Amino acid sequence: MKFKAIILLLLFSFLSVNVTNGQDKITLSQAITIALNQNTSIIKSTNSLQTSDAAVKNAYGNLIPTLNFNSGWNWQRTSNSQGTSVVNFFGEAQNLGPSQTDTRNYSLSLGGNVTLFDGLSTLTNISMQKNNLQSAKYDLEKLRQDVVLQTVNLFVTVINDQKILSFQQEDQKYNADMLNKVKEMYDLKMVTNADLYSQEYQTSNSQLAYLQAKNNFEKAKINLLNYLSKDVLKDYSFEMDSTYLPEVSKYLNDLQTVYQTALSNRNDYQSQKAKLASAEYQLTIAKSGLFPSLSGNYSLSTSSTSPSDLFTRKVYSVGLSLNFPIFSHWNTDFSIQSAQVQIENTNEDLAALERQIKSDVKNAVIDLQTAQLQLSVTKAAVKSSKETWSIKRDSYVIGSATFIDQQQAYRDYVQAMNNEIAAESNYVYKQFGLLSAIGLLKTN
Repeated sequence: MKFKAIILLLLFSFLSVNVTNGQDKITLSQAITIALNQNTSIIKSTNSLQTSDAAVKNAYGNLIPTLNFNSGWNWQRTSNSQGTSVVNFFGEAQNLGPSQTDTRNYSLSLGGNVTLFDGLSTLTNISMQKNNLQSAKYDLEKLRQDVVLQTVNLFVTVINDQKILSFQQEDQKYNADMLNKVKEMYDLKMVTNADLYSQEYQTSNSQLAYLQAKNNFEKAKINLLNYLSKDVLKDYSFEMDSTYLPEVSKYLNDLQTVYQTALSNRNDYQSQKAKLASAEYQLTIAKSGLFPSLSGNYSLSTSSTSPSDLFTRKVYSVGLSLNFPIFSHWNTDFSIQSAQVQIENTNEDLAALERQIKSDVKNAVIDLQTAQLQLSVTKAAVKSSKETWSIKRDSYVIGSATFIDQQQAYRDYVQAMNNEIAAESNYVYKQFGLLSAIGLLKTN
């Protein structure tokens, strides 16, 4: 029997090790890397960059002459089954019998055209498409930073709920042990039934708190794993790698400097500036409709009734076309007005974004400063409540405090610990929030 017990113990230990080792660990930096590589919005935006890049290539292509190759073949049959009457050279009517005529034609041509001047529209379009591409890159980087911040939020929530679950597990064990102790003391007539009922109530509350903490932790894991496109049915462990935590205390001193830093680094602000430049280029393109345009064309063609005779007769063609816009149904005026309105609206969006950035920076600084103070206060509260609980516990032993007093002191300690855990998580998240507000959140 003893040998079997040893075998079962070893087998249980082996299975426990396998389960522990089989649990994949995800750190904050790993979670961010996974999110940046697998987020659907990032993937779609990255794919869309190919369109913006192709637009730049297309804009350059408008400077290059076009070249087209055409080939053709034509067959025609004229059939007259009844014949026809014609007048000959002498003015005499002559009847021709039934006839059938087949004709075939082969042709080849090579040619194209080139824009020599269009009011600088083509050159301006190149600059505009470059700005659009740069704006798209800024938007993509801003999206990446938003994904990082959301990942941090979900990950910190998991770590927070994990700490609370661990503490509530200890609290449940403590209350269960305390209940057994109070029951023994009650059986020995050392405490009243009020103390027993009170501890039973406290134990039930600790069990409920543990179940709620476990529920919150599981849901937080599901939210994070789903955001990371991971299998929610697989078991993972989570660890906050301290080396990844940012250092942002240097940004809390001079608010104006922080604001200027945000204007220099916020990708959404840089994107909006690029959009304003594109709107101004669009106005230049619209005004090009007021100028004449000059284009050239060229071609080489040949045709014959049989393929072997191709190129025996060749036609060369070169030409220039000058177009003076006189009246275009006010289309040009409409394009100019639309471009001017677009510039005004984009300027307004830029001004609104500057105000929003100021608000974001100030709120982020205030939130971080408040989180710092909250963390200091909660740590002090934990230390104080723990000491108070220790004193009340000793006082209860010597009879100078009631069991209710001891329980209340312990409840205060539990609440203080929960507040400290929440304050630690909030402080971590607010650090990343400030970096996001000033555009310095790392995405690689």
